[in-house]
Amino acid sequence: MAAADQKPLGSGFPAKSEPHEILAGIDLSGKTAIVTGGYSGIGLETTRALAGAGATVIVPVRDPAKAKENLATIDGNVSSTKMDLADLASVRDFAASVAGDIDSLDLLINNAGIMACPLERVGPGWESQFGVNHMGHFALTKALMSLLEKASAPRVVALSSVAHKRNGLLWDDIQFENSDYNKWVAYAQAKSANALFANALSRRMQAFGGRAFSVHPGGIFTPLQRHLPREEQVELGWLNKDGTVPPMIAEIFKTTSQGCTTSLWAATSPLLDDMPGVYCEDCDVAQLVGEDSPSFMHCAPHITIDEDAERLWELSETLLATA
Repeated sequence: MAAADQKPLGSGFPAKSEPHEILAGIDLSGKTAIVTGGYSGIGLETTRALAGAGATVIVPVRDPAKAKENLATIDGNVSSTKMDLADLASVRDFAASVAGDIDSLDLLINNAGIMACPLERVGPGWESQFGVNHMGHFALTKALMSLLEKASAPRVVALSSVAHKRNGLLWDDIQFENSDYNKWVAYAQAKSANALFANALSRRMQAFGGRAFSVHPGGIFTPLQRHLPREEQVELGWLNKDGTVPPMIAEIFKTTSQGCTTSLWAATSPLLDDMPGVYCEDCDVAQLVGEDSPSFMHCAPHITIDEDAERLWELSETLLATA
């Protein structure tokens, strides 16, 4: 992938498209999809849309009770199996269980994530946002690769965020072992890692006709903000002091159903057949950032660097092997 690839294709879909618009005329019957975090927020709407288009959807769940309640609202072939991205043993158990139930995997939507949380350690001591958002999904994808290889033109979609623009990988101190922890720097690092992961993964999937993409779903009020008190959301300009949403934010932010549409577009659009590894937003390929780019849009150059994508892949392999 090159930075020059980061320019809109003219998909024809507006930023606030709804799932039925993206999937109009697309039949996913006979296809199998896995959606992490597929029982809450935009993940639930992703599951609903894929199942509605005929796909068999498997949802890894950390909270079975909540998943059972939420997934009961979906018509279609949807099942769930327990998994926690912070627990590598559970990731491996989930992948092994799935491998016993299906022959191939057509779509993997790495949707789950955490944002701006206090410093926590997961796995062998990884900073939690990097550990959950990147390493958990890295481990899952690696464990499911043999199923992806058996599908026809499989796709993996990694949910990144416009927050990646703040900073890239802290190569000298990824786990915040030698520097003060900043929750937003850690989140930006994790979201940059998600995009670089898709870049590197797409090269590895080309041999069997697969593709990987990263996406910014847009600003959406979901449980992702659970670690942000109202005071901080007011300071960020997302909320008024009385809890209402400012008109500018209401214009920018999407509903949960609109928030899943860039994932759906990246998972199904033929326009992306020859665009492996690109970063998408608003149901199109994202524009490379420029002097006039708004703060909430476009793609920073540091997530388009193939050498950094490969460096992260090799580092992730080492981290996984020693976990």
